[in-house]
Amino acid sequence: MPHSTPAPLTHPNPSRRSFLIGASLASAAAALTACSGSSSKRSSSTLKIAYQKTSAFTQLEDLLTKAKDEFEAANSEVTIELVPIEAEQDQYFTKLALMNGSDSTAPDVMYEDSFQVRSDAAAGYLMPIDEYVEAWEDWDQFVDSAKEAGLGDDGKLYGVSMGTDTRGIYFNKQIFAQAGLPEDWQPTTWDEILDAARTIKTQVPDVIPLNIFVAKAGGEMTSMQGFEMLLSGTDSELLYNTDTQKWVTGSQGFIDSLAFMDTVYAEELGPSLDVALDSAIGNRVSTELLPQGKLAMAIDGSWMPGGWISGDNPWPEWEETMGFAMMPTQNGQGDGFTSMSGGWTLAVGSKCAIPDAAFQFISIALNYENTLKYDTENAQVAVRMDVAESEDYLSYNPSFEFFSSLVPYTHFRPTTPDYSQISGNIQIACESVVTDDATPEEAAATYDSGLVSIVGEDGTEAASK
Repeated sequence: MPHSTPAPLTHPNPSRRSFLIGASLASAAAALTACSGSSSKRSSSTLKIAYQKTSAFTQLEDLLTKAKDEFEAANSEVTIELVPIEAEQDQYFTKLALMNGSDSTAPDVMYEDSFQVRSDAAAGYLMPIDEYVEAWEDWDQFVDSAKEAGLGDDGKLYGVSMGTDTRGIYFNKQIFAQAGLPEDWQPTTWDEILDAARTIKTQVPDVIPLNIFVAKAGGEMTSMQGFEMLLSGTDSELLYNTDTQKWVTGSQGFIDSLAFMDTVYAEELGPSLDVALDSAIGNRVSTELLPQGKLAMAIDGSWMPGGWISGDNPWPEWEETMGFAMMPTQNGQGDGFTSMSGGWTLAVGSKCAIPDAAFQFISIALNYENTLKYDTENAQVAVRMDVAESEDYLSYNPSFEFFSSLVPYTHFRPTTPDYSQISGNIQIACESVVTDDATPEEAAATYDSGLVSIVGEDGTEAASK
């Protein structure tokens, strides 16, 4: 991640900029209506903040509760209403979309995955916030890639990044020792991952050797942490060619990635299907299977240690138990290793009647102090330069150094508005292979056909490799 030497820190006062709150609420709503051309905007002195919450993910609620108290202390005229959506990731997307579909339920501020910014902006759910960040002195602390994460197809900014993430392989050093595998294990090919899983199955038969997400119910976990972690390490690494703006069909890497998943399940190296196809599999990996020593390896994201350090499911022994390995490319080609990165934003809803107040809430939630709190507690790769270089950040979690080191190898999902539909097709392909409904070749062909039905023949191109 690029860093520059930050200017001396000046922690912003929540009320340092006038946001036209209180007596000017009506004029703010009127100004919004005038610039948007809409007459259906809500007029309210309450800001509804919609966000995800699960038993393993409470750090965001802690952050937003703190920001609510700070905001309301500075703005007695406006009340913050926190609206938690208690759901796993894919269900969260669905419920948030339903909320955005109605003027009466659309949130004023929402927790928005960066890959959905373009599609939700195009759908009219989000409000551009360029004028606000231009007047926000903290904006200069955000790295360029974080700023780009909130852009829509029209080049306008719709979200402020809360941090990013990377992905690698978690492995239980104690189980590895039982299996005769090294404590400093670092595979250099996919075959070495599979060989380690086979050794564990033989030597420590009462544990699950490897988890890679494969289910439709897993949603984006399956597409990103599972399939795209594999595809990005093949010779035909692209789902989408950004140069030609076309989606790729006929990819051997696509077939090979599905074949890896097929091998894991055909050889019973992964969880039983009732566990693997459960929508709560991500939560179970982090709160049950790894902490209880039931799982030897997991291809997963950088945020997991955050839940082990604090929250409802602490695991004090994780530091001495877990090792980290980089995800190798298929045959060690290219840079040798790969990762995937995403990240979430806070965005202002298009139906918000008091956008000045909404952005002030975001500016408080993502100031230095609160970003430091969130990025440490939720194990985020910091995108604020002042936080990334802070000793408080660097010393908080021993996994930060490893996961930050993956940034040079990382890849990002396509951010086109049709990615969500295509991601769903990837999930179907993965599940069909591990349940023996299709061979990798058949599943890839079905994916290609579905891809054409979504984007049209003109929106696709044949893979070059």
